[in-house]
Amino acid sequence: MSSLKTSINKDMMRPTGRVVGIIKRNWRPYCGMLSKSQIKEARRHLFTPADRRIPRIRIETRQADTLEGQRIIVAIDGWPRNSRYPNGHFVKNLGSAGDKETETEVLLLEHDVPHQAFSQAVLSFLPKMPWSITEEDMKHREDLRHLNVCSVDPPGCTDIDDALHCREIGNGNLEVGVHIADVSHFIRPGNALDEESVKRGTTVYLCEKRIDMVPELLSSNLCSLRSNVDRLAFSCIWEMNHEAEILKTRFTKSVINSKASLTYAEAQMRIDSATMNDDITNSLRGLNRLAKILKKKRIDNGALTLASPEVRFHMDSETHDPIDLQTKELKETNSMVEEFMLLANISVAQKIYDEFPEFALLRKHPAPPPSNYDILVKAAKSKNLEIKTDSAKALAESLDKAESPAFPYLNTLLRILTTRCMMQAVYFCSGMDNDFHHYGLASPIYTHFTSPIRRYADIIVHRLLAVAIGADSTYPELTDKHKLAEMCKNLNYRHKMAQYAQRASVAFHTQLFFKTKGVVNEDAYILFVRKNAIVVLIPKYGLEGTVFFEEKDKPAPKLEYNSEVPSLTVEDTTLHMFDKVKVNIMLDDSNIQHQKMRMVLVEPKVSSKDEPEKKKKKLQK
Repeated sequence: MSSLKTSINKDMMRPTGRVVGIIKRNWRPYCGMLSKSQIKEARRHLFTPADRRIPRIRIETRQADTLEGQRIIVAIDGWPRNSRYPNGHFVKNLGSAGDKETETEVLLLEHDVPHQAFSQAVLSFLPKMPWSITEEDMKHREDLRHLNVCSVDPPGCTDIDDALHCREIGNGNLEVGVHIADVSHFIRPGNALDEESVKRGTTVYLCEKRIDMVPELLSSNLCSLRSNVDRLAFSCIWEMNHEAEILKTRFTKSVINSKASLTYAEAQMRIDSATMNDDITNSLRGLNRLAKILKKKRIDNGALTLASPEVRFHMDSETHDPIDLQTKELKETNSMVEEFMLLANISVAQKIYDEFPEFALLRKHPAPPPSNYDILVKAAKSKNLEIKTDSAKALAESLDKAESPAFPYLNTLLRILTTRCMMQAVYFCSGMDNDFHHYGLASPIYTHFTSPIRRYADIIVHRLLAVAIGADSTYPELTDKHKLAEMCKNLNYRHKMAQYAQRASVAFHTQLFFKTKGVVNEDAYILFVRKNAIVVLIPKYGLEGTVFFEEKDKPAPKLEYNSEVPSLTVEDTTLHMFDKVKVNIMLDDSNIQHQKMRMVLVEPKVSSKDEPEKKKKKLQK
């Protein structure tokens, strides 16, 4: 008995403390809406921030009537000790709540995404047009314009970072090249353009707009490796045998002239075509064949292939409203490009680390603590499948085996769940860390080199590589590991916020989509069971939501949660992880500032046998 007592007490003993002083305020301007005072002609009102974690703010304004129903920005001035609310003042009106432009602006502000137009100071460092390659530019460069280089990207892509080529060379081996836009040629260390790019850290892709990291002249023109124009590149060139083994690697600044800008579908069509045998098509076939071998090696090595239910919206060309959703379909050519980008990133990581062991900018993906996998293992076990998690390789292999002929979608669900168990990948400086391993890719070292138009980390990696091969000079900040570590911190923050902003954009567009749809009845799968709810995934829309079983003003159903199985019994119906269910989806816009998707379980039908009985008792009370 006593041991039970101590275990209970231990669980209940939580260290507590109290705030005695605030050293630094972390206030920022907040977006939200005015909650107008009920008192006529009042000047003092409360402001409700969009971020639910922020308290309401008391402000004074004479424009309450015009600000009602608008999204506004308010700043905090102070928080008197005896007041329930901080005091603040009105800063700016963003526009009507629910309006697409306004909501996008709120979303960017709330996720701290720098999105103002580029200043004149920044633009003054752009090359003057018309631009062309000079003899000076060619000094440290190889002329590779004769090669059959092409790019493969999603449709409508204007910021083309990378291009590829593959050809047979005299000794029977293959020469494979990854050519990356030479952004660091245009963005020189320390000027206003560089400072702005490092502050932004990354390009942010929302559903219908892109917030560029670098001005459009570079992102969509001079640095974009479009076809049939000369472009400056940084090339990583391998000599490989037909088994995709690397015999030699070299890096060079170059000039290329891409022969084709293809979409994934167009590239796939060429590879599969029975009649096409031109140089570009043959180059693509060579790349595709090698990529398959590289992918197999990677997977044999223990790399993970995880699923995420990604969704793209089809926009109405006039109104830009979402009219249809499609789940992303991946072609072989997506994988082909990915394999060579990964290979280039690994090759460059090794090179800059060999050259600068103290200040290489690398990217690592920590292995998750074993307890992260508990939920995955339990869920698989409930379907009589075993998931091993002692290494990435064991995990990858058991995921491959976890198939159920009667339930083909189960494997995807397990992979989605595995993604949730993972840690975040982060940038770090090699001199400040000793664990370099990239768990998801099963690579001992990794970095980002292949997307300098849309990621600042890649620009630093380009600068390090250029110094390593003698193609450019160094500068003090580049070899200061403390400055690099600070920069990595900002880049990790910006990447995280960009990810959240992208998710918020998808959520907002999903709401717009369902606004016109009314109530929709769809198949769903249970991803998680909670104590009083289930989290479901609707594959058709790549949409996730929570079905709550306790509702206001309704008698609470009998709920029994079992964390071992994971299952939740509602009255007489037991729901397990991965069960297929049917739900009604509708938009709940009762709170204009926090609109949300509401989901209600339709099948299996959960009914309470003693419903009338409960009502009777309630009345008697």
